[in-house]
Amino acid sequence: QVQLVESGGGLVQAGGSLRLSCAASGSIFPINAMAWYRQAPGKQRDLVAAITSSGRTNYADSVKGRFTIFRDNVKNTVYLQMNNLKPEDTAVYYCNAPGGVWGQGTLVTVSS
Repeated sequence: QVQLVESGGGLVQAGGSLRLSCAASGSIFPINAMAWYRQAPGKQRDLVAAITSSGRTNYADSVKGRFTIFRDNVKNTVYLQMNNLKPEDTAVYYCNAPGGVWGQGTLVTVSS
């Protein structure tokens, strides 16, 4: 059973940066695709960025050019570097792995 643990959320001013981490445990083999989602209050959970085991990435239009997803396959860890943060980026960010596996979420709050 794969478990995901996120870290790195917090409060930041608009224009600032944060780096989220998601460590996967319980898997013998490197996990294929991993992704970050986010859910703002009263809204649905949306895809932010995804990455395959070979490093191919895709991003939501709203974060292109500001966020970067990357991974360390040896550590089974995926990261989300978030730059030039905006108040509308405020949300709980969730890590996701295939098979419907989710982390507990980490709150990101961007103040204006």
